[in-house]
Amino acid sequence: MRMKVLLIILGIFLLLVGAGLAVFSHPAFGLWRHVSKERIQASPNYRDGMFQNQEPTPQFTGDSASTRGTLWRFLTNKDTLRVPKEPIPAVKTDLKNLPADSDWLVWFGHSSYLFCLNGKRYLVDPVLKPEWPATLMMKPFAGTDIYRPDDLPDIDVLIITHEHWDHMEYATLRDIRDHVKSVICPLGIADYLRYWGYRDEQITEMDWYEEFNISNFKFQIYCLPSRHFSNRLLGKRNQTLWASFMVEAGGRKVYIGGDGGYDKRFSEIHERFGSVDLALLENGQYNANWKYIHTTPEDLEKVMLDLQAKQVFTVHHDKFALSVHPWSEPSIVAHEIATKNNINLLDASIGVIVRF
Repeated sequence: MRMKVLLIILGIFLLLVGAGLAVFSHPAFGLWRHVSKERIQASPNYRDGMFQNQEPTPQFTGDSASTRGTLWRFLTNKDTLRVPKEPIPAVKTDLKNLPADSDWLVWFGHSSYLFCLNGKRYLVDPVLKPEWPATLMMKPFAGTDIYRPDDLPDIDVLIITHEHWDHMEYATLRDIRDHVKSVICPLGIADYLRYWGYRDEQITEMDWYEEFNISNFKFQIYCLPSRHFSNRLLGKRNQTLWASFMVEAGGRKVYIGGDGGYDKRFSEIHERFGSVDLALLENGQYNANWKYIHTTPEDLEKVMLDLQAKQVFTVHHDKFALSVHPWSEPSIVAHEIATKNNINLLDASIGVIVRF
């Protein structure tokens, strides 16, 4: 009898192990990629075995300053305001026939967007086809999931800000791979992209304060700091870099803020680059329990005032509930700040063409 029980327990254990291996061998995790550590370890931002922020940055804060406590509160929160009760208005734009002779932006919700600057198309953090296992972690709000990779035109430059699932989504990147000329990403991200079939000649990895340009494209891209962290799911944290970017072309500048909490970088960016024509800033999925790694409402005003951009468009909201605040709060906060400080806030629904 005892032997039978032991065999049943062993069988269940082996089934669980097999299921776990099947799940985590999915290419979306990228866990089994061959990683070249040489350039990463040579980075001045890689110390004590991991990438570091410019300022001390505890990942979790508040009264549950631990991964377990914070995740438990998030998973057990039943606040119905986190998700809209009605579908969010969105517009299906023909992206393939947008003009190349003007500067425009089309937002896909959260932190995914396509913009044209000086005749070149830039795609940022596309999450347009959440397949399993991404669907275990992210469920789009009703009405927001109207764009697919097939809707995109050919892309001159794909920019990835960091490796988190809501910014770097396997199925989307797999499907657009053959329609992307160049990829710009922070250190370590290229290992995922190569594993997913991208060619070395497509990819440029950058460290903070590095510059990239292609003479016949007539643009420059600057990799700049952010205040965040990295971890795809399992394994050691902060083994790939997170970043923001400045794109400069045709005498105009677009700042891609990526994810990250407030620090001195915004005033330093203004000192270095002067007046930015358009700043795309994180605004949403904030929480007192991770106030240093995402931009809180209290800090969003400081970010806007430090950066002094001519125009601001906020992202990281209106598609996924990755925190506990009301889903509509980020947009309300941004409008209040802009009105108070006479800031030119560009505001548009998902899919609307924004001229800037």
